[in-house]
Amino acid sequence: MWFPRILNALAPRAAAAPQELKAESIAVSIRWFGLVVGVLLANVGTVNDARPLNLILLLGLVFTSLDTIYSMRGRVLLRDVPLVVALLEAIFISLLCFFHTGLESPFRFYYLLSLICCAMRYSPQTTFVTCGLDCLGYSVLFAVEPNPSQHVVLYLLTLVILVWITLAAAALARLLKRTSEQLATLNGQLQDDQVMLESRIAERTRELEETQAQVLHQEKMAAFGLLAAGIAHEVGNPLTSISNVVQMLQRRELDDYTSDKLNLVTSQLVRIQGTLRELMTFSRPASDVRGSVSMAEVVQEALDIAKYYKGGKNRQLRAVVPDHLPKFMGVRDQLVQVVFNLILNSIDATGKGGLIEVTATQHDGKLVVQVRDDGCGLAPEVQAKLFRPYYTTKKHGTGLGLFVIRQIVQAHRGTVTVQSAMGAGATFTVELPTQG
Repeated sequence: MWFPRILNALAPRAAAAPQELKAESIAVSIRWFGLVVGVLLANVGTVNDARPLNLILLLGLVFTSLDTIYSMRGRVLLRDVPLVVALLEAIFISLLCFFHTGLESPFRFYYLLSLICCAMRYSPQTTFVTCGLDCLGYSVLFAVEPNPSQHVVLYLLTLVILVWITLAAAALARLLKRTSEQLATLNGQLQDDQVMLESRIAERTRELEETQAQVLHQEKMAAFGLLAAGIAHEVGNPLTSISNVVQMLQRRELDDYTSDKLNLVTSQLVRIQGTLRELMTFSRPASDVRGSVSMAEVVQEALDIAKYYKGGKNRQLRAVVPDHLPKFMGVRDQLVQVVFNLILNSIDATGKGGLIEVTATQHDGKLVVQVRDDGCGLAPEVQAKLFRPYYTTKKHGTGLGLFVIRQIVQAHRGTVTVQSAMGAGATFTVELPTQG
């Protein structure tokens, strides 16, 4: 019955737990120390015939070598049958004592080492059974002793010491195991707290970067608006003078050629004045007051501004926005900024003659605005980072445009996404609730 279990225990098993391997390492060290001391006792003392002792120690060497090999591979020899190990050790120690000097042999102290190793490696129940096997082995020595009456005190004292060491070693092992478990628990909690702390630091860092990006973008837009207002003012004054002069000339009697030319100048002056009005509208302080917003008006204003952007006149700008779309509550200036920035990104992504189309539809209670282009497209790794602050693929970009777009859209309880493929253009989709 025991032999199949031993063979099964010798078969390769999964690696032991770290705590179990530490105890096994200590036990292996104690066994090697015991072997060295045993060789010295067998061959240096006054033993008549050391051959039986050396043979027994050789068997111990084989067992300890196997135990060492298993330990180095992260396993425990005979891990599932600890009582077999205890029985073998009891027989091993009893034979050493028998062939040495009997009950008084120093090898009897090996019983103590066996109990200490057992307490470190196994449960208290296994340790007490091991103590019983050691006591049984020593009792057998006492029974075969020629004059047992002369060694009664030694026999009883040895049994008492074995029981006492068993109690002490078991209690100490329980304390060490409990302390180890508590340390492992605290270490696990510390690691969890570390992960949580790192996560909070990363979150706070991200919030700080986003706040800094918002401030920087607002300063940039304020500076641009101030510059636009200054340019419009400086151009507007001489333009008014020119318009007055043209009107004075038109009141006179003129030939057809001169009249046609003055009418052409007047039409171009009106065109310039319209451009200045759009520039002044864009440069006015942005309002954050929510009101009823028409998406058609938002898209049209964004297109009116974008056509003056570098490269805007060389692109095909289209808008498909039905007038019957329902109005919704929002900040008009911010939504114009969203559509305007998306159009500018499409202009930068397309070449001359490129197509940029802005559409708006209503679907499932949401207003869906899409800005499509037939530009170079975006790689998947770029799409994953597009809405991060300070991330840009442009040579002179700030990396704030799409980040601000996302912030504005989220403030309106909406979402913004992108679909793209390399060489197939890109489509940015903004979904806004039509209620609230």
